[in-house]
Amino acid sequence: MGMRSERFLSRTYRQHRFERPKGATEIILVRHGESAPFGPDAPVEQVDGQDNPPLHEDGWGQALAVSNYLGHLPISAIYTSNLRRAQQTAEPLAAVLELEAIADSDLRELHLGEWEGGHYRAKVDSRDPAYLRMLKEQRWDAIPGAESNEAFEARLMRAIRRIAATYPDQIVAVFSHGGAIAQIVACCNNTTPLAGLGIENGSITRLLSTPKRIRVRTVNEIAHLELAAVGSRA
Repeated sequence: MGMRSERFLSRTYRQHRFERPKGATEIILVRHGESAPFGPDAPVEQVDGQDNPPLHEDGWGQALAVSNYLGHLPISAIYTSNLRRAQQTAEPLAAVLELEAIADSDLRELHLGEWEGGHYRAKVDSRDPAYLRMLKEQRWDAIPGAESNEAFEARLMRAIRRIAATYPDQIVAVFSHGGAIAQIVACCNNTTPLAGLGIENGSITRLLSTPKRIRVRTVNEIAHLELAAVGSRA
């Protein structure tokens, strides 16, 4: 073994841990907890033409699990959509961190057009032809009257970039919706728009925003929910 190789191996080398680059913003996307069911005996409240249900009892449990998981982080701000289920999910974390959540309507869920009023869940359950076309074409607006992919993505990324520019070198928690988080992930990863469907209630997705790009670090973290479920059964 040559002298150069000996010098190279004369010390130990640990693997490097991730460090947020200078000027970057870490954005923690949280999908709201499970919302209340729709049905004949559960009229659908709306805000600005979109369904606005409160959290289900299980959704409050998911919100608490999120708070327990994130409450130790040095989070500088909390943002939510203007819809109640996202705002309620943020409440436990906001209380722990003593922060006032900021509502931003650009973070709201996809406008479902004719499938607002509680119809979306029923259409999915029945495998409605328009729903199947939506999956095949990867177009939200296969739903009659629904918001287009382009309009949906534009307002979501407008909000994400605005938040990132406001909080360089900081961590921000953003409480939004399953379709919204799927669209953000698709935009950042340049994948098909509905590729991220399956984002679970109360799950966490992490973004890293730098002046050059927004990168997805994790998608659909649910370990905190699984631990909370185990604890509740103990």
